[in-house]
Amino acid sequence: MSERMTISIKRSINIRAVVTPAWKEEAEREISSAIASTDQQLAQLEKEGQQIVEGIRSQSANPLDPRVQEQVAQVQQQVAGKRSELEEQKRNLLQNQSQVRELKMEEIVDQGQIESFCDLNVGDNLVNKMNVSLLVRDGVVEAIDQN
Repeated sequence: MSERMTISIKRSINIRAVVTPAWKEEAEREISSAIASTDQQLAQLEKEGQQIVEGIRSQSANPLDPRVQEQVAQVQQQVAGKRSELEEQKRNLLQNQSQVRELKMEEIVDQGQIESFCDLNVGDNLVNKMNVSLLVRDGVVEAIDQN
């Protein structure tokens, strides 16, 4: 008598969402919140950078000393690097916001992935087991597609 071997494998499931007024409103709210957070981070970065530079200069007997100037330049360079990252992040968010606004109702968009497990038996088609997606409308699963 042969034993039937089953293993459990991990797979990624694509989540696709139907664009509805509620979905669009939530997406725009999340993006607006992320933009506001990025703006706050930029303001905080500028403030902290300025405080550090002022601290370095005030602790030095000679603010024009080349070592002090070098420290100040390093701080300013680090602030500029982080500012560039945050500005790029904000540009991407603004682009996403624009894309969301252009979506039409009932359009289907990719919304991300989740992980799940499934059982795999001898004779199963691995590609079919791995290619699974969920179609969601306002948080409710409308369809489970196994491609």
